[in-house]
Amino acid sequence: MSIQVLNDELINQIAAGEVIERPASVVKELVENSLDAGASRIDVELERGGCGLIRVRDDGIGIAPQEIGLALARHATSKIASLDDLERVATLGFRGEALPSIASVARLGLTSRSNASDHAWSVEARDGALSPAAPASHPRGTSVEVRDLFFNVPARRKFLRAESTEYQHVLRMLERLALSRFEVGFSLTHNGKSVWSLPPARTEAERRARVAKLCGEEFAAHVIELHHESERLRLVGWIALPTFSRSQSDLQFAFLNGRFVRDKLIASAARLAYQDVLFGGRFCAYVLYLDLDPTQVDVNAHPQKLEVRFRESRSVHDFLFRTLERALAETRPSAASPGSASLEGLRLGARGGVGERAGGFAQDHFAQDHFRQGHFRQGHFRLPERPAAAALEGYYQLLSGHAARSGDPAGSAVQSDAVREEERGGEGETGGPPLGFAVAQLHGVYILSQTAEGLVLVDMHAAHERVMYERMKRLLGGETAQQHLLVPDIINVTAAQAEAAEAHTAEFSALGFALTRLAPDQLALRGVPSLLASDDPVGVVRDVLADLAETGHSRRVEESINRRLGTMACHAAVRAQRTLGIAEMNALLREMERTDRADQCNHGRPTWVRLSLGDLDRLFMRGR
Repeated sequence: MSIQVLNDELINQIAAGEVIERPASVVKELVENSLDAGASRIDVELERGGCGLIRVRDDGIGIAPQEIGLALARHATSKIASLDDLERVATLGFRGEALPSIASVARLGLTSRSNASDHAWSVEARDGALSPAAPASHPRGTSVEVRDLFFNVPARRKFLRAESTEYQHVLRMLERLALSRFEVGFSLTHNGKSVWSLPPARTEAERRARVAKLCGEEFAAHVIELHHESERLRLVGWIALPTFSRSQSDLQFAFLNGRFVRDKLIASAARLAYQDVLFGGRFCAYVLYLDLDPTQVDVNAHPQKLEVRFRESRSVHDFLFRTLERALAETRPSAASPGSASLEGLRLGARGGVGERAGGFAQDHFAQDHFRQGHFRQGHFRLPERPAAAALEGYYQLLSGHAARSGDPAGSAVQSDAVREEERGGEGETGGPPLGFAVAQLHGVYILSQTAEGLVLVDMHAAHERVMYERMKRLLGGETAQQHLLVPDIINVTAAQAEAAEAHTAEFSALGFALTRLAPDQLALRGVPSLLASDDPVGVVRDVLADLAETGHSRRVEESINRRLGTMACHAAVRAQRTLGIAEMNALLREMERTDRADQCNHGRPTWVRLSLGDLDRLFMRGR
């Protein structure tokens, strides 16, 4: 076939294939246009999941009468006019392809009235032909009506799913858009029935109510609120507590300058921040809003603008990771916390389906291990008697890695005022420390503690494991000892990877690796971090190089070292069936209250649960 210019109809069909995938794509483009027009109210009506009808009405600035026909021309837009505008895009849409693309695969009607107009004007697009603009009745704003999507493209229509499925896609899309603009009211009607109506959310309470409606009450009840900014970046939003985890990434919403994005860099930063507190195979949940200078990000990297490119990806990644990590470090026992394990999860676990409703941990295999340890036996309940000073000495030997025998009499004749104060944990106006005071050890596994408001149960191994792990990380202090190899490992790599290794020699050296380039495609590994000497340092180097090639930064070494420290802490932590004295248990409770991330062990298991007097009264139906 000779080279030829494509006709307009074919050009529009190709453009539609890039922009319009299904009814949800149409809703996205139309609602984004309404948001760019400054609308404070957007109403969406659907029929047959959007396959029959999509009508979007807003109260935005409208379209001038002389421009209403131009709105349906390809590459016609009011949002950019120069290359400078393209470098600092601040609107959701800017390509000028949405309306003409939709009009090429559906029957489209456009009615709009601007502030300066006495009445509205309307145009229609049918089979590629545009009708002349005609006067119409309409309040200030714009309405777009799209009927019979893909009526003229049978092959595309065959790829649509069932109407209920398409409706769910539209619903998910509208939820993202409603989360992106709290100041805008939204309503949704399907087949003549109102689905939901969201008033504008201007106060903090109203915004949280919208999040609860769209993401679920359970999510809203288990979140940490974020407000953090640096010189060039600002991050606000909500991240779920580790106890609220998911089996999939369906509750991860990230917005960049008000635009919903699915960005690998943001997802990676969140995953790394949660790695020390989330159980394996689970996903964190968040609603995050990242703001930065539009010139520092390219939003024109994807036809649907879901993926972006950051100019300084490393600094953005570090900012996100550090902010989330600091917030999660505060997940330690407090007087207001209900605990890191969900009582609702325990009650619903036998009926199934608790994983998503109650934080996701109740069905995991670690919970089953505890229930197998003689759940109904009474013989392991004991109230140990032991002098406080000796018990505390034994406990601190445990912390330092030297397990003391429970019968060790050292210091048994001494019980100073300082020890008694340690046992009390600094009781003050609140009626005592968050985890209260130990009264017994259950089955050699759990610590039973009494608080001013009820009781607390602590998994002593999980809690001690976290205390040990955080202590080891502090002792390491970011300094990585290096072990030199007697015989260097030769690593065959690509030329690009070798150049990356050479360019990042200082970073590798700081991490404890002695890495030199032997040839265009060979590296020599002459030294490795001591903590990774028995692992697979060559594999870690390859992973780091892959990360450097893709994103320009890597945290693989720190992750590997933390995994090794976590294993060491797990082996060093006090084991089940180990008898602890009252003072030892109290000392562990006080350490938990001071330790970052103490709500979970290194593997993401919860460490403690609280039962209030109200919970106990309900269990025994007191006062009814």
